[in-house]
Amino acid sequence: MARIADMDGQRGSSWTRQILTALLMGGAATFAATASAVDLAKAVAEGKTSLGFRYRLEHVSQAGVEEDALASTARARLTWNSAETDHFTFGIETDYSLILGIEDFNSTTNGRTEYPIVADPKGFDLNQAFVKYANGDVTVTVGRQRVNHGGQRILGGVAYRQNEQTYDALRIQRSVGNLDLDYSYIHNINRIFGPGDAAQPGDWYGNSHAFRASATPADGHTMAGFAYLFDLSNANGPPNANATYGVDYEGDFEVLTLSAAIARQSDYADNPASYEALYYMVQGVATVGALTLTGAYEVLGSDDGNAGFRTPVATLHKFQGWTDRFLATPAAGVRDLWFSVAGRVGDATVTGVFHDFQADEGGADYGSEIGLAVTYPLRDNLSFLFKTAQYSADEHAGDITKLWLMLDWKW
Repeated sequence: MARIADMDGQRGSSWTRQILTALLMGGAATFAATASAVDLAKAVAEGKTSLGFRYRLEHVSQAGVEEDALASTARARLTWNSAETDHFTFGIETDYSLILGIEDFNSTTNGRTEYPIVADPKGFDLNQAFVKYANGDVTVTVGRQRVNHGGQRILGGVAYRQNEQTYDALRIQRSVGNLDLDYSYIHNINRIFGPGDAAQPGDWYGNSHAFRASATPADGHTMAGFAYLFDLSNANGPPNANATYGVDYEGDFEVLTLSAAIARQSDYADNPASYEALYYMVQGVATVGALTLTGAYEVLGSDDGNAGFRTPVATLHKFQGWTDRFLATPAAGVRDLWFSVAGRVGDATVTGVFHDFQADEGGADYGSEIGLAVTYPLRDNLSFLFKTAQYSADEHAGDITKLWLMLDWKW
């Protein structure tokens, strides 16, 4: 536990040590003390099973790539959760990603590099396998699990891809008054490119720590502080290792919801680079009649053009455009000014979005993106999605157009 006590050897603090000590003592001790009392027969007999099936047809036309991609993929998911007994529950979830007929795409594992990348490799994966103890204000989860913090800007699950990103971790959550504490020790990150290694590693190993403390000082207002220490030790992990500290806020002002965040990042663990970069964001969401209007300005800063603020385990498809042109932050950073309009058309929800991208260092015009999404509930457990986005390049990457048709069924 030396890394927890010192954080990274140079930036540790007494308040961090005290909070993590309280989490570990209040959570892990109670977990161990009661594990032997579990009634396994009851937990299994009264457990619940759910099934899911998602089909997606994805088309990509990318400048500089010989062929257009067309990917017909699906994911079958089986989830089982035990009944609660003596404060314990158990869960297991398996995913099988498959190709249904058309494989004209580069999955990162199939070697079809004449096509653009559609990062949905086929194969079986153990998505979750965990034991959870919950008693009063303490919850402890051990094993493979989802860990999604806040809006998933730094730590998330990338659930849009067929193979979800999950974590082999010890997670301790504790409530103290109106303060919620959430700490995870992460040994392995099961990436969307897995379960096997190919052009990208399927796993990132290491000794990583994720901490978030959130409070509600007044109704409708939430403030949080966070610290993420990503020690990524294998394959291309070290260049992505980083230490990030910051705060965020969300406030509800009736017709307007405001969000803001600021964070500082530096190299960590075995990262061969030495850098510091700043992140900040402000966003407003307003309801005007039947429409929801969103406007935001987000900056992933740069260290004098040498390295940008990076978010290697975020749910990246949610941010900086649906064409995923900024999965890796350019060394000059990114400034993203964007807005969206969403509303109902009958039972369908229609969303339009526009992004303008510039470099944080030097102010180069990277390009812009427009996108349109339509979601429609076919039945209570079946939904349809149409989505398309087009990135027009100026000084970053090349033009790209993507289109998705998706059916999602849950039972």
